[in-house]
Amino acid sequence: MKNKIIYWTATGLISLMMLMSAFAYFNDPAVSEGFTSMGFPDYFRVELGLAKILGVLVLLLPFSPKFLKEWAYAGFAITFISAFIAHFVNGHPFSAIIMPVVAAALLITSRIYLSKQSA
Repeated sequence: MKNKIIYWTATGLISLMMLMSAFAYFNDPAVSEGFTSMGFPDYFRVELGLAKILGVLVLLLPFSPKFLKEWAYAGFAITFISAFIAHFVNGHPFSAIIMPVVAAALLITSRIYLSKQSA
């Protein structure tokens, strides 16, 4: 029971973070300007927002095959590493730099407990 609680708490938090960020990608002009200022094309923001929504669906839907969940975890991990690097290199505030690290910690916890709760 403890493993399930930890899994669903970590997975729920990471999913909420990803959905909120995807929403901002589509609705917050400041986020769009941020992507542009870092040199990313606008289509990348849209692509990343859609990928986050799909990843959340894969993680939350219990009937998603495990191999798809693994791809979602990998995709989110790459996203967090890339976000950390992009914010760090562009001299953004500490809060922007640390958030991908926090998200990665939640993601790792979710992945570890995915195996523990199904074992």
